[in-house]
Amino acid sequence: MAQVEATTERVVAADAEKVFDALADYTGTRQKLLPEHFSEYEVREGGDGEGTVVHWKLQATSKRVRDCLLDVTEPTDGELVEKDRNSSMVTTWRVTPAGEGTSRVVVTSTWQGAGGIGGFFERTFAPKGLGRIYDALLANLAAEMEK
Repeated sequence: MAQVEATTERVVAADAEKVFDALADYTGTRQKLLPEHFSEYEVREGGDGEGTVVHWKLQATSKRVRDCLLDVTEPTDGELVEKDRNSSMVTTWRVTPAGEGTSRVVVTSTWQGAGGIGGFFERTFAPKGLGRIYDALLANLAAEMEK
């Protein structure tokens, strides 16, 4: 089994602190940002960054749905980490200043992929698919922050 990684980034025309706060707001803003690939969204504990437990189903493909139960931590300033209790998936959101009034958001998901031929296809196609999903989420974030 090999580690699989998908990374997407976007520059948002808003202050890094405001962007981070929006991403960490699981009871409000975050749910509004999710594209159609996410369903059954539910905050089970907390709701604002560190200590949040959130559930959703992620439909990566027409046949592949992940049931995600995520523990949220904030290991450093500007960083949210979502660890899935149901798999090896870890998603890290990093928000950093990118000039006056702008910020860079980088989202990286990693997980232990399958072995064999299935693993080959997963390593080849899953990062692109997940990248498209997170690109849509980041576009929604940019639209929300730039209102």
